[in-house]
Amino acid sequence: MTPWWGKVFVVWALSRLVTTSLILVLASVQGPNAWTGASPKYTDFATMWDGRWYNIVAMLGYPSVLPITDTGEVGENAWAFMPGYPVVARLLMELTNFPWAPVAVFVSVVFSLGTALLFYRLMARVQPPNTALFAVVLFCAAPLSPILQFAYAESMYLFFLTLALYLLLERRYWLLYPVIAVMALTRPSGLAFALALGLHVIHRFVTRARDPFPRHEWMLAASVALFSALMGLVWPITAWAATGDLMAYTDTELAWRAPYIGYVELVPFTAWFQGGVWWLGNPWGIVVVTALILTFAVLLFTPAVRHLGVDLRLWLASYGLYLLAVFFPQSSTFRLLMPMLPLLGAAALPRSRVYRVAMVALFVAGQWGWLLICWGVDGYDWTPP
Repeated sequence: MTPWWGKVFVVWALSRLVTTSLILVLASVQGPNAWTGASPKYTDFATMWDGRWYNIVAMLGYPSVLPITDTGEVGENAWAFMPGYPVVARLLMELTNFPWAPVAVFVSVVFSLGTALLFYRLMARVQPPNTALFAVVLFCAAPLSPILQFAYAESMYLFFLTLALYLLLERRYWLLYPVIAVMALTRPSGLAFALALGLHVIHRFVTRARDPFPRHEWMLAASVALFSALMGLVWPITAWAATGDLMAYTDTELAWRAPYIGYVELVPFTAWFQGGVWWLGNPWGIVVVTALILTFAVLLFTPAVRHLGVDLRLWLASYGLYLLAVFFPQSSTFRLLMPMLPLLGAAALPRSRVYRVAMVALFVAGQWGWLLICWGVDGYDWTPP
């Protein structure tokens, strides 16, 4: 009988064959662009876009002086990209003497396998084995799964996020400290996870009559929540210390939305409405964003999502609130939704073979669509991945 990890490995390997084939087809017709020549080889094609920024961080580190645009605003720079992933890649480069591109892709691929294995274990805590395995199928075939083998931090981040969620469900709070530390320095997530942990503590305290929550345990869980919140502030503080500019990190992040709405102050919970108006005009932009918020809130209370359990729903709610508070909606927002991967567990519940085959086919078609729209470059491209 094949062990669970063997089944997950087969699913992962087959999915990478499909995804790699799609990537190679698109690379073969890719024209010259800012990162590569025509028809680039795989590793060059896989290190475009933000992969170049991670390359800069790995080789040169971060600027001590922020770049300033002609209008006096902070321009795009490396402080927007956290050090976890490029540091791992650079260490491996030093050990192997291999160049950036193959090493960066290798790191992402290895972490994608690790995430698939952990995701099965996470889903198996709340779903039957067959459903947990199909959730892994959906994860590996998801429309944005090509990014799991590109020079982006998503594979590494999802690995540590999935591990953190698993430890939370296991209530192994001590082990969360190092996991959160790495996770929060790989992708912005410390504040969102702190909120989820805080809500977890409150829920356990309220329900302590049927689920004992002794004093030493809630103090430990609360301290981990506080630690996560502090880790969420470490990178902005580091940027401030290195540049002397209190708003170095925030202003750097705002530079990426300037082409859409110009340079504006970061006012929490306004960016989605600003984006809605930019994309759809007023009042439809406001109406659509409001409808999306309400739809997501209702989704969290549907039977399929409730089946995931309280803690995973608290993470979904916390991360959704974090996105609403600070991110501007554009083409890379699809990538920013990847930490909501527990929702794939809800999507995996139906056991109909027709449904499951259709979902996989739809997801693979979505990969091709995402690659065409967001990864492939056609002239001046304003749809970054």
